[in-house]
Amino acid sequence: MTVPAKERTASSHRPKILITNDDSIDAKGLHALVTYVSAFGEIRVVAPDRARSGQSGAITTKTPLSVQEVRRSDEARFYTCNGTPVDCVKLALHIFRDFRPDLILSGINHGSNAGISILYSGTMGAVLEGCVVGIPSIGFSLLSYEPDADFLPCRPYIEALVAKVLAEGLPQGVCLNVNFPLSPQGMRVCRQAPGYWTDEYEGCPTAEGKTKYFLTGRFVNVEPEAVDTDEYFLAQGFASVVPCTCDQTAYKEMSRISALVEAIRLK
Repeated sequence: MTVPAKERTASSHRPKILITNDDSIDAKGLHALVTYVSAFGEIRVVAPDRARSGQSGAITTKTPLSVQEVRRSDEARFYTCNGTPVDCVKLALHIFRDFRPDLILSGINHGSNAGISILYSGTMGAVLEGCVVGIPSIGFSLLSYEPDADFLPCRPYIEALVAKVLAEGLPQGVCLNVNFPLSPQGMRVCRQAPGYWTDEYEGCPTAEGKTKYFLTGRFVNVEPEAVDTDEYFLAQGFASVVPCTCDQTAYKEMSRISALVEAIRLK
């Protein structure tokens, strides 16, 4: 089943696009994305007031949240939120009842969200939240952590993909995780590279004789020879497009797990 794009004409309906990120309202990647898609519809930005990387699907439960408009331009209306990327999406859908998005975009993230990073990514947490409520959603990331990174090579690919998704929608329950190398040579649909992070913390002694730990580490690709993963195509200079779902049920293993559970006999 495909989520249909809403019927629209130039005169009756201009697509509504909600944009967020996890690098904050001030991030260069966010403003680049707004510029690249501004011609496609009415843009509203709701982004964290400070960097919220690594927040995954976290929501704020014990701190009151607020949304504040910070500026308007010909391209978009900009709002900040003191919560996580998922908070930004949830609040935008709750507060702006007259602005039901046709599309949710997140990014452009400063740094990779390929492989297992999707589990930790605030960028993709926001995308998955959009997917949960049935709105076509895409996350964009660039393989550079530089605050002043050059996002321009991503522009034609973002424009083409956004145009296609607005016109045709995405399959029900599917969102997209798009990662760009610095100079993309094309796009490839692929699977997430399996792997894990290792050597994740670096300990530093303090003057008080204690140790503080800082997050670091490296990604270990457990299938380095595979030629159908995002890590492979990124290394070859292609942008990777991984279709993702929120449903984490291991359907292929249902019968095996059923046999395992049925074998348990409790007195």
